[in-house]
Parts: sequence; C-alpha cells; structure tokens
Amino acid sequence: MRERQDESEQRVTPLELFFDLVFVFAITQVTGFLADNSTWGGLLRGLFLLGALWWAWAAYAWLTNTLNPEEGAVRIAVFGSMAAMLIVSLATPHAFDVDGVVFGIAYFIVRALHLVLYAIAGRGDPELLRAVIRILPSALLGAALLVVAGFLDGDLQLAVWTSALAIDYLWLLVGGMRGWRVSPEHFVERHGLVMIIAIGESIVAIGVGASGLPLDAGRIVAAILGIVVASALWWSYFDWAVYVAQARLADAAGVERAVLARDLYSYLHLPMVAGIVLFALGMKTTLAHVDEALEIIPAVGLTGGLALYFAAHVALRLRMGGGWGHGRPIATIVLLSLIPVATLVPALAALALVTAVCAGLIAYEALRYPYARAWIRSHRGAFTMEEASQVAPRRGRSPEAQETSTDPSSGRPVGG
Repeated sequence: MRERQDESEQRVTPLELFFDLVFVFAITQVTGFLADNSTWGGLLRGLFLLGALWWAWAAYAWLTNTLNPEEGAVRIAVFGSMAAMLIVSLATPHAFDVDGVVFGIAYFIVRALHLVLYAIAGRGDPELLRAVIRILPSALLGAALLVVAGFLDGDLQLAVWTSALAIDYLWLLVGGMRGWRVSPEHFVERHGLVMIIAIGESIVAIGVGASGLPLDAGRIVAAILGIVVASALWWSYFDWAVYVAQARLADAAGVERAVLARDLYSYLHLPMVAGIVLFALGMKTTLAHVDEALEIIPAVGLTGGLALYFAAHVALRLRMGGGWGHGRPIATIVLLSLIPVATLVPALAALALVTAVCAGLIAYEALRYPYARAWIRSHRGAFTMEEASQVAPRRGRSPEAQETSTDPSSGRPVGG
C-alpha cells in the first residue's frame, strides 16, 4: 500500500471508477423507488435512501483521497466493499419493507470495511488514526440503527432512519476535522466524476421513460429538451464553478482545508445530486405522459429538483466566501414558482418552461462574463483566489468574484 503524497500527481484511479459503477446502479434504484412511490411519504423515504447511499460513497471518496486503493490487500477490501454496496443497491427498492434487514446488514458491512481500510491508512499517522477513531461511534451506530430499522415499519421505522442519518451527518460537525487529509485535485476530480454519473441518470431516465412507448413527435421533443437541461446542469458545474472550488480548496490548508472540503463536497454536493435525481424522476414521468399534467410529486421532481440543484450552487458560492450572485438565485426562485404550473399544463409544456429557465441562465452567464470565464477555464483550477480577484475587474467580473472582495492580509475572498 502507498499513501497519497504528491498532490499535483494524484488522479482518480481505475478502481475508484470501478467502485463508482455500483453507485451508478444505486442512484438508478433510488429513481426507480421514487417513481414507484410517488407520494410525500415515498419522496421522504427516497431522499433518506439517497442520503444513506451518498454518505457511504462520500466516506470512500475521503478514504481513496488518503490512500491508493489499488495496492496490496486494500484492493481486495475495496472489492469486498463493492460486493456489499451491490447488495445495498439491490435491496434499495424494498429497503423499507421486505428487504429492510438485508439493506441494513449490507450497509453495515460497507461502513465497517471503510473503517478497516481507514485504520490501514492511519498506520504510521497517529493524527489520522485519532480522526478515524473519532468517527468510529457514529459510523457503527448509524449503520447499526439501519439494521434495527429493517425490523420495524411505519413512523417508528422513519424515526430510526432519521436518527441514523442525523448521527452520521452531524457527528463531523461536533467532532471536528482535525487529522483528516485532503488532496484538492483528486478530491475535486472524484466529485466531478460522480456529478457526471448523477447527470447521466437524467439521461437514463429519458430512455426508461420512453421505453415501450411510441416515439412520436411529443416524445422526441421531450427527449431533446431533456438533453438540453442535462447539458445546462453539466455546463453550470463544469464551465467555471468546479475550477473556482478547486482553487479555493487549494488556497486553504490543514484543518481549514478539511472543513472546507467537508462543507463544499460531502454536504453541499448532496442536494445537487438529490436535485438531479428528482429531475430524473420528473423526466421519466414526463416521457410517459407528455400530453397530461403532472401529479404533484413528479412536478416537484421536474421543477423543484432543478431549483434544489441551483440552490446548492448558491450555497456553495456563499460557503466559498462569495456573494449571492444574480443568475442562479433568480433561476432557483423561478423554478420553484413553476411547481404549481407543472400540475396544470401538459408535462411537455412544463418541461419546455424549465428548459427555457436553464438555457437562459447559461446564456446569461456566458454573455455577461466572457473574459473571466475564459480566464478561469484556461487555468483550470491552477490559480489562487487572489489572482482570480485581480482578473475579475478587467473585463466583466467573474460569476464567483462579482460579490467578492479580497482580504489584503490573506488574499482570500470575503463576502461582499
């Protein structure tokens, strides 16, 4: 086993990509669960499932940021984690009924193997080992509660699920991030790839929604509009935002960097992924019923999911020290306002409206910040936030720098 040392040379390994294939299947299963349970209770349960799956994936993203997963016995352990995660994915559609115990036990194994691998990574690094020990109670207790939940049903089961997820997500806020290691380039790349996976789920939803149905003009138009929205989701993340986030993470060091990585990626990327999954639900329903108004849950998915995605972008920007901005907050509000509209007009018309909002946002940013966008993209994260703030005033301020001023003492952005 070789621990990661040189930040500039770290790249996502083939084994990490292989591991992520199981997560792709898990996301697909969550979308299917939501489609089969289009009620408020089903929506809540689907988001619970996604929260548990995301936390397990995020734990391994932190792990492989610390050690090389392709060396020695670590490789075999990762294969074991993949097998357990596959069982988790298979049990996902019935995780709240007949397969609840199977889901819980397999999930517990996934989390336990993660701790074993992190203990290996912590050999010779007492500070990292202490950090692993600090999360030991939350990881085991949270996973154990999901096993218990498998034996329950109704409100009591939901209460146990709520407790399990609360323990996982809140523990790091209480225990702190001292001792954790983050390599910015690898960490950003790994999360960027999982965003592509999530966006790909919306494309899969187009195929699933149209499967077995006549490929008439309405469904062809809906498929094209769906691709436009998926492209806008990709553009909004990878055009410039991903590089600014990488630069901000690289500017930080030690505990500050670990805290920033936790907030920007482990926490704030979850609502992005959730928004995409909800949009995939809306697309799947739209393709099947292009001429009918959507029911409330698919309508929430189609328009509210996109609103959640862009709201997470706004939160990401605020956490990096920037301001609210204009385009993405406005897009979020408009998309939220379209939820009731989507229950009144044909699904194809609702899809056309959200497509117009997404395309309009991308056009607005592209036309308003041409120079700053080009500069950010040309440097691809290899810049400091101080350099970015100096570029911004030259010919149209960048989306990130617009509401940001620079602290002369540190060169880091502060809220404007």
